[in-house]
Amino acid sequence: AAMSPPACLICCLAAVLWLSVLCQAQYEQWGYPEGYPGPAQEHYQPPQLPPDTPKIQLRLTGDKRKHNEGRVEVFYNGEWGTVCDDDFSIHAAQVVCRELGYLEAISWSPASKYGKGEGRIWLDNVHCTGKEKSLALCSSNGFGVSDCKHTEDVGVVCSDKRIPGFKFINSLTNNIESLNIQVEDVRIRAILATYRKRIPVTEGYVEVKDGGKWKQICNEDWTQMNSRVICGMFGFPGERKYNARVYKMFSRKRKHTYWDYSVNCTGNEAHLSSCKMGNSMVEKGNSTCQQGMPVVVSCVAGRAFAPSTMIGYRKAFRQEQPLVRLKGGAIVGEGRVEVLKNGEWGTICDDNWNILAATVVCRELGFGSAKEALSGARLGQGMGPVHMNEVECSGFEKSITECFFNKDSLGCSHEEDAGVRCNVPAMGFEGRLRLSGGRNPFEGRVEVLAEKNGSLVWGTVCSDGWGTMEAMVVCRQLGLGFANHAFQETWYWPGEVSADDVVMSGVKCSGTEMSLSHCLHDGQNPNCPKGGARFAAGVSCSETAPDLVLNPQAVEQTTYLEDRPMFMLQCAHEENCLASSANNAPANAYRRLLRFSSQIHNNGQSDFRPKAGRHSWIWHDCHRHYHSMEVFTHYDLLSLNGTKVAEGHKASFCLEDSECEEGIHKRYECANFGEQGITVGCWDTYRHDIDCQWVDITDVKPGDYIFQVVINPNYEVAESDFTNNIMKCRCRYDGHRIWMYSCHIGGSFSAETENTFPGLINNQISHR
Repeated sequence: AAMSPPACLICCLAAVLWLSVLCQAQYEQWGYPEGYPGPAQEHYQPPQLPPDTPKIQLRLTGDKRKHNEGRVEVFYNGEWGTVCDDDFSIHAAQVVCRELGYLEAISWSPASKYGKGEGRIWLDNVHCTGKEKSLALCSSNGFGVSDCKHTEDVGVVCSDKRIPGFKFINSLTNNIESLNIQVEDVRIRAILATYRKRIPVTEGYVEVKDGGKWKQICNEDWTQMNSRVICGMFGFPGERKYNARVYKMFSRKRKHTYWDYSVNCTGNEAHLSSCKMGNSMVEKGNSTCQQGMPVVVSCVAGRAFAPSTMIGYRKAFRQEQPLVRLKGGAIVGEGRVEVLKNGEWGTICDDNWNILAATVVCRELGFGSAKEALSGARLGQGMGPVHMNEVECSGFEKSITECFFNKDSLGCSHEEDAGVRCNVPAMGFEGRLRLSGGRNPFEGRVEVLAEKNGSLVWGTVCSDGWGTMEAMVVCRQLGLGFANHAFQETWYWPGEVSADDVVMSGVKCSGTEMSLSHCLHDGQNPNCPKGGARFAAGVSCSETAPDLVLNPQAVEQTTYLEDRPMFMLQCAHEENCLASSANNAPANAYRRLLRFSSQIHNNGQSDFRPKAGRHSWIWHDCHRHYHSMEVFTHYDLLSLNGTKVAEGHKASFCLEDSECEEGIHKRYECANFGEQGITVGCWDTYRHDIDCQWVDITDVKPGDYIFQVVINPNYEVAESDFTNNIMKCRCRYDGHRIWMYSCHIGGSFSAETENTFPGLINNQISHR
């Protein structure tokens, strides 16, 4: 049947939208995308300064985390100097950022946060209104008049968006090599047809946006270190040779617009904006690139991002190196850094942790350079030993384990665990999914872009079987953090009516996928009895998540056997806490109970709250409190080949803060229908002497076993790390006594060590 004009128009628009999403995907994190509304269309006018304004130049430098932050340095009277933090304000930071070509200031920091500068302290007691066109126009004590030390050097953080059309005006040509590069945007533009279809874009011209126009860079002074920086900032761990002959032939047929300067990077910069400017190319003659052609880079993508023509991505993100891993991060390429040493995973202390060390980790794992080096356990606290402290890297090491570190330095706690955020390639995944109808960008009905009858249309996802793991993948794909909730009905979120049809069903994710399309799902013909619309799948996302971890030492130290008569177990029997053989046992018979204490810590970044609201909690008359989770832990005794021989039916739980780390207050308690949960930095202790805190082993024969505890086994509540929810111990029972040894958290040992616990290397042990 012929399409009606409106339907045809919608299809065309969808196709155009999809193409534009792909085109922008590579560049969207660097400043303005093409056709950005508002100021981007205006022609940038350089500020008109009064003739008597002192001539200065600014730069951000020091121990930087990102290119758009650092110590403020001023070039005046032939030398570079710093600015004192006395009387400095966000208004002054605004003037600095605008003068450097950034849209606005985000924050400023006193007391040499970015390291101490050298030489003169040019400005002190700076007062700005925020409207000045140059820092030189703000009132101060005067150039060079200061009573400060370099411990008071001021730093600023600017937005990473550039002023559209900003033109770098250099009034101090003699000193151009010491200036940072200031352009609006950078991109790799695929030139050859074979690379144009590929995602991510790994090879092509390096182009900078200057004064609102895209320009090529002349390759006369280009070095491998420059290429290394470009590849790193676009999410690639390394660079490689390319076919120069083909590009030479191509460049002869085209007229190019060259940028006026060359580039001078050391290879360790996280972004081109942190490199220094090289020579002015205009000085070399009338033509800006007589002997050369445009710069080309060819980057090597990490294994998880191997380029493809839109199909056959690696299904799930896998680490490339077994010595380092990232934990607790919301999105691919970020997390707490953990290293393997003597067969045990441990963390890195944040003393001296910087962008160089972070970049070594990122490249080692198949990502680009580091965007940020995180300290103070910003991505949750780890477990086990702290393996490395005072790490110092050159930035060129193949592995973080090759960097120098202090082997003797002790006293680091997990509150100082180091983390990283890495540059990852733009895969365009976020353009193939959207949340619709929510009250804020973090929630809504899930709508996906799917191919139907040869065109791309938006549609919904069937909510049958939709759960936390699937929601986690959606939130990651959109860069919105962790899942807060997975919704199976979304009638309260009116999505786009045109997207009511179900285009995806039977979705099952392991939780590590980068895109929902990588999860198992029904093919071209979705099957969903209830249909989409108000029954479609929905999510709400959160930047942080809890992380529950059981204390293995507490289990090891508190295990014992108790023989208890049935008449003292009536309450527990009613709650299904005994083995099934107890159903026929007489009142004077004894049950043999393996008892232990469990101490469940919340090491994450947000409180652990039960999924069920208070209205659906269940009152347990025996135990005199409300249980907020039907299934919170599984206690199992397994044979050495992994089959279950006994289980503890610790079905329901009431969650509360038993104890907390110093300085943290308890927030949750079960008594008097109180709020339930576990606060960050607190733990919920179930003592060995309370009902149901056991495994009934009355029918178990003497022998060697594995004891296993799993927290949150059905993934009812989202966590930043599910692999540490399982605890395993070796267990020997001689018929009279029991020994528990080698208790450890899942994922805390190397794979070889875990082989002594067959079939239990990961936490995929529930309904998946």
